[in-house]
Amino acid sequence: MKIAIVGCGFVADYYMSTLPLYPQLELVGVTDKNKDRQHQFATYYSIPTYDSLEELLADSQVKIVVNLTDPRSHYQVSKSCLEAGKHVYSEKPLAMTIPEAKDLVQIAENRGLQISSAPCSLLGETAQTVWKALRENMVGPVRLVYAEMDDGMVHQMPYQKWVSKSGKPWPYADEFEVGCTIEHAGYYVNWLTAFFGPAETVTSFSSCLIPNKETDVELTPADTPDFSVACIKFQSGVVARLTCSIVAPHDHKLSIIGDKGILSIHDCWDYSDSVYIQRLTRIGRKVFMNPIKQKYPLVRKPLTSKYTRGAQNMDFSRGIAEMAAAIFENRRSRMAADVSLHNNELAIAIHNAFEGGCFYKLTTSFDAIFPMYWAK
Repeated sequence: MKIAIVGCGFVADYYMSTLPLYPQLELVGVTDKNKDRQHQFATYYSIPTYDSLEELLADSQVKIVVNLTDPRSHYQVSKSCLEAGKHVYSEKPLAMTIPEAKDLVQIAENRGLQISSAPCSLLGETAQTVWKALRENMVGPVRLVYAEMDDGMVHQMPYQKWVSKSGKPWPYADEFEVGCTIEHAGYYVNWLTAFFGPAETVTSFSSCLIPNKETDVELTPADTPDFSVACIKFQSGVVARLTCSIVAPHDHKLSIIGDKGILSIHDCWDYSDSVYIQRLTRIGRKVFMNPIKQKYPLVRKPLTSKYTRGAQNMDFSRGIAEMAAAIFENRRSRMAADVSLHNNELAIAIHNAFEGGCFYKLTTSFDAIFPMYWAK
């Protein structure tokens, strides 16, 4: 399956680090509106370039376009790709507004094309292991979930010095303007909706706690939320509390609370993270959670790349591989358009609940998705 990349910025290096794990994907070229950035990226990885998006879209051999542009460009770039007859795998978010996201999904459906949005962490070994444990009823009926996506006190970090492997600076102004909820809520939202079905309602609050972020540029807008908390009610009856921030200390834990115990992990960004079970214990008239955690074995050993290490031990290219497999096998993708749309709507609803709080009823749903074949 021949693919092409639009956008050669910071995140593109993460995709390049794991693309070699999938020899069935052939990268035939890249393009970027910033030609210096395009040249630097293409030279570093020794890959061909297109002079423009239009030239890329005119290349009939390209089947999937990977949209790695800045979030506020996602809608227009993805729309152009779909209208040119290309399948699209987009970095998160699918779009910055719900109407734009719905428009993309409608265009794809009308043209018989696939469109999906990152993150693809649901396809990782840890997520698939948690899902298997839930199907096996390891902690009994689930009642409550606590999910944390706190990324540390970013405004106090030397983020202006962060540089990708090929030399691209972290786009901190864009990150702060888009906001941590739009950027990172999806890492757990895509797990929760797969495990517990479509969300029904969300009650949320968001706020901008650090207005200036100590940047050397003026942010537009200056008050994008850097903290959010949401209570999500799923159609299955499960309730989840999700936090996102770039102010609180780093915490990516997940705790799934059932009648018989707790299923937990340490970090959803690590595809090899261990899965633990704590059992409910009764002694006499007292009931308490056994302090001893038991490991639940991973469904398989994760694929590894010599370029992937540390906290972000994620396989960014797995979502593209899943789309390519679905196209080749003429089947529904595990990251189908309706799934990506629903997850996008949920993240936007949480992000938009500024200061006064918000109760929001989801307007989208999705057909059931299925686990990876190696995790059943």
